[in-house]
Amino acid sequence: MVSTDLAVVWVVAGGSGLSTAICLAETGRAVAILTGRLPQDTTSAVAGAIWGPHLVEPGARTTRWGRATLAVLRELAADPAAGVRIGHGIQVSRDAGDGQGTPPGWLTELDGYRPCQPAELPAGFTNGWRYTAPLVHMPTYLSYLQARFESAGGTIETGTASSLADTARSYGVQAIVNCTGVGAHHLVPDPAMTPVRGQIVVAANPGISEFFIGLGDESAELIYLFPHGDTVVLGGTAAAGDWNLEPVPAVADRILRDCAAVEPRLRDARVLTHRVGLRPVRPTVRLEAERASAPAGGPLILHNYGHGGGGVTLSWGCAREIVDLLPGSHRSR
Repeated sequence: MVSTDLAVVWVVAGGSGLSTAICLAETGRAVAILTGRLPQDTTSAVAGAIWGPHLVEPGARTTRWGRATLAVLRELAADPAAGVRIGHGIQVSRDAGDGQGTPPGWLTELDGYRPCQPAELPAGFTNGWRYTAPLVHMPTYLSYLQARFESAGGTIETGTASSLADTARSYGVQAIVNCTGVGAHHLVPDPAMTPVRGQIVVAANPGISEFFIGLGDESAELIYLFPHGDTVVLGGTAAAGDWNLEPVPAVADRILRDCAAVEPRLRDARVLTHRVGLRPVRPTVRLEAERASAPAGGPLILHNYGHGGGGVTLSWGCAREIVDLLPGSHRSR
């Protein structure tokens, strides 16, 4: 165990947690991740994943975090090992009232956006936007993040704990970072943290090169297709309050049916695997520092959770602000 006057990250080691751990380790701190689930077994591994806000609060600070993360992802797209590429595609809506005059604020951060032409819209959709954005193959990306963290001197340990403060004390450190995602509901505890269940189907890619996002509404579920070379990630669901981590066959069938309606080449798709993750949704992202209440002079607890479906979108911006909250911080990058 680390027994220095430095930082420990207590985290389900997904994208946000690993990004935070990297930013801490690359300042020269000794950092240990304590996790009950290794990176490839986390909710992050189930994500699509594309840069863009989803199930996360709007506002100035999420804009700031998203902009900082976008810059990092664009840099990582030049490294084949990172699993990040700049993808092209469309996001569409069934709501005729959405209009096409003014793009959503987040879209203006991206290059080459324009309204969809009528011929680009699948049946049932009335409008949308074509744009380019970083698209992330999460298994590759998580492996890259883990390797980068470990090359900076960080370590990953498996285990569980019932208290952030007690975990910090057992490690003999002055600070602990809470990146537990939906686990914060029980660990903090934080009743404002709600799981929003996501189920996906990973299929062999029949030649799809562009992403597709069909926004859900009261009449229909969210639909998305994220191609990653030989595979394509198909979704999706957004079941609030559902803690079930087992794939539901009927849901998988509906996902395949909806995606095939958008992209006929998926009608005979060869299914490779089914995955489920729980998005950590909260009315606001919790990014703040607090001192453990007892005993006096207890460890500093830094919270970084509640990113909803925007973990990839906000991760590096939030991670860098966590570093700035630590006394004596001097970020190296």
